[in-house]
Amino acid sequence: MTDVVSLLLPLFAGAPLLVGGILLALPRQHVLRSVLGMVSLLAMLAGSVLLVVLTADGSVIAHQVALWPGGISIPFVADLFASLVLTVTSILAVVSFQYMIASGEAQSPSIASFVLILAGGVAGALLTGDLFNLFVFIEVMLLPSYGLLLVLSRQGDLGGARLYVTVNLLASTLFLGGVGLIYAVEGTVNLAELAGAAAENPATAVAAAVCLGAIAVKAAVFPVHGWLARTYVVTSPAVTALFSGLHTKVAIYVIYRIYAVVFDGDATWLVIALVITSLTMVIGVFGAMGEPTMRAILVFHMVSQIGYILVGVGLFTQLGLTAGIFYLLHHMIVKASLFLSTGALEQTYGSGRLDRLGGMRTREPLVTAAFVIAALSLAGLPPFSGFVAKFSLILATIDAGQVVVGIVAIVVSLFTLLSMMKIWAAVFNGKLPQDSERLAAESRVRNREGLLDDEPADGTAVDAEVQRSRERDATRWVAGREDAHDHHGPRVPLRLALPALQLAVITICLGIGAEFLLGLSQQAAAGLLDTTSYITAVIGG
Repeated sequence: MTDVVSLLLPLFAGAPLLVGGILLALPRQHVLRSVLGMVSLLAMLAGSVLLVVLTADGSVIAHQVALWPGGISIPFVADLFASLVLTVTSILAVVSFQYMIASGEAQSPSIASFVLILAGGVAGALLTGDLFNLFVFIEVMLLPSYGLLLVLSRQGDLGGARLYVTVNLLASTLFLGGVGLIYAVEGTVNLAELAGAAAENPATAVAAAVCLGAIAVKAAVFPVHGWLARTYVVTSPAVTALFSGLHTKVAIYVIYRIYAVVFDGDATWLVIALVITSLTMVIGVFGAMGEPTMRAILVFHMVSQIGYILVGVGLFTQLGLTAGIFYLLHHMIVKASLFLSTGALEQTYGSGRLDRLGGMRTREPLVTAAFVIAALSLAGLPPFSGFVAKFSLILATIDAGQVVVGIVAIVVSLFTLLSMMKIWAAVFNGKLPQDSERLAAESRVRNREGLLDDEPADGTAVDAEVQRSRERDATRWVAGREDAHDHHGPRVPLRLALPALQLAVITICLGIGAEFLLGLSQQAAAGLLDTTSYITAVIGG
C-alpha cells in the first residue's frame, strides 16, 4: 500500500494544477466548474487523510520523480507533520470554496481554477524534499493568489493587492538568493543531504538564515508583519480565510522543517527566535485593540497567534514542538471559522465596522454560535481546542526554563479575550443602530465603488452629485430589503453561515479529541527532533 501511495505523491500537486487548467476552458459552465472544483478538493482531502493514516506510526513515504536515485531526482516526501498540515489545508480549501459558491463568487470564470492551482501549490510546497522546488511551488501558490486578490478585491481598491504582490516578490527573490547561496556552499539543495549542514558550517548557516528570513516575511513575523494587516482586509472573506490557513501556515511549516533538518535544532539561534516570537505575540494583539472593523481585528490576531505557533520551534523540545504543531492545526481551523462567520455578516449587512452592526446575538443565532465557539477557542478558554493548545505551550515553556515567554503568552491571551469581547459587545450584544438599513446601504454602495467603509479612496471630500447618487442607490436598496425580508428576522442565508458552522464543529471535535491529536502531534514532533527516518527515506541509509 505504501509503495503505491508513494508513486502517487506527485499527483497531490499535479492533479489540482491539471484540473485547474481544464476548468479555464469552461468559461460559461460555472455549475460544472464548481462541481469539478469541489470534487477535486474533496479527493485531495481524502488522499491527505490516507497519508495521515499511513504515516501515523512515524513512517516516511518518499518518491523520486522519474525513479532517479536519491540526491539527483526531485523528491516528494510525506511524513506525519506534512500529512497533518496537508489535511487541514485541504479542509480549509474545501470550506472556503464552499463559501465562494454560496456567495456567488465562484461564478467568476477563473475562481475555481485559482483555488485549485493554489491548493496544488500548497501540496507541492508541503511535500517537496528540496529547497529549489520549494521555491517553485511557493511561486505556484502565489500566482493564483494574485489573481484571487485582483478579481475579488473591492473595485478600484488595488493598493492592498499591489502591496501583497510587491512584498511576496521581494521575499521570493530573497529566498531564491538564499537557496543559491546554499547550493554554492554545499553543492546541493536536497533537504536530506543538507541535514545538519547549518550546524556544522557557518557559511551554510548564514545562507539558510537568509532563506528563513524570507519565509519569515511570508509568515508575517514581527517586524515584517505590517503588509498582512493592509492586504487581507481588502479582499473577500473567503479569500482571507483561505490565505490565513494556507499562505502563512505553509510558511510556518517551512520554518519548522528547515530548522529541524538543515539546522538540526541548533540551540545557538533559539534565544533570538523566542524574542522575536514574543514580540510578534505582543505587537499583534495590541494592533488588534485599536481596529474599527471585525476583519482588521482578526488579521492582527492572526499575527499574534503566529507568534504562539513559532514558540514551538523557538523552544525546540519534544513538548515545545508538540504544542506548536497542535497549535498550528487548531489555529488554522479556528481562524478560518472566524473570518467566515464575520464575513457572512459583512457580506449580508454591507459592512464590517463595529459601529454599523449590532444585535446579532438574537438576530443571527447560527452565525453567533459559530463566532462564539471560535472566539473562545482563539482566546484559549476550556473546553475548546485553544485551551489545550495554549496550556500545552505554556507547560512547554516552563519545562524548557523559559518562564518569561510563558507569562507573555498568558498576558497576550487575556488581551486576545478583551478584543474578542470588543467584537461581541459591539456586533453581537450591542444595539443595532436605528439607521442600520441606511448605513448598510451606504456601505454597499461604497464597497461597490471600491471604497472602504471609513474613508474616501483618496482622502478628499466626495462630490455632491456623487453623494446624491449614492443616497438614491441606498434608498432603493433599503426599500428592496424592507419588501423582501422581515426587518427583525435572520438575514444571513444558511448557505453563507454553514461553512463557519462546519469549522466550529471541527473546533469542538478538536477540543473533545485533543488527546488523539496531541498524540499525532507528539509523533510528528519526534520526526522533527530525529530526522533519521526522513533522511533514510529520501537518500537511503
